[in-house]
Formats: sequence, C-alpha cells, structure tokens
Amino acid sequence: MTTDSRHNLPIAPNLLGRNFTADKPNQKWAGDITYLMTSEG
Repeated sequence: MTTDSRHNLPIAPNLLGRNFTADKPNQKWAGDITYLMTSEG
C-alpha cells in the first residue's frame, strides 16, 4: 500500500526543499510516519 494523494485536502508546503543544513540547533525539524503491518494487528 502507498500514499493516496488523489484528494482535495490541503497539503503542507515543502519548506525545506531538501536543504537540511542549519546554522544552529533547533532550526529545522523533520518527521516521518511509517506503517508496519504485524501479525498482532
């Protein structure tokens, strides 16, 4: 299964544009949600 992006819901803008360098700590944060199917449900 993959992400279904065929919808009319708002999409957050890509503010980083794959530029992950920062001048000092706590300037840029990123996250990811990964779904892993298990036998436990």
